[in-house]
Amino acid sequence: MKEKTIKVLMVEPHQEPRMTEIGNDLDALQKAVSIGADEQGLIELVYLEDNVSILCNEEGKLIGLEPNRRLGNDILCGVFYVVADDEEGNLASLTEEQQARYAQMFRHPDEGIGRGEVEDTLFMTFV
Repeated sequence: MKEKTIKVLMVEPHQEPRMTEIGNDLDALQKAVSIGADEQGLIELVYLEDNVSILCNEEGKLIGLEPNRRLGNDILCGVFYVVADDEEGNLASLTEEQQARYAQMFRHPDEGIGRGEVEDTLFMTFV
């Protein structure tokens, strides 16, 4: 069953993560990753592990959102949210265990990520 609001871990640049609730509909999710209150960002889900993903702005790097955290060989820009999903593929609230795990994973802000480093992670594959 799809939850109307979900408990997620919000990760902002230069801040420690914090738990918050966001609406679980397209409009609310687009506003969550937007750069302004009246705008709607393009949603991207980045896989972390089974039933856990990152919700972020798909164009974050291209539109110059502030570098936030490193994730493997990539850099996430702008605010992002760690979200869970249910067996039906709907976004869902994080469990307490997931909250603790990802709060620890993203606890320390990555300071000093330069624009050049962000640009180095941009790539396209042409087929």
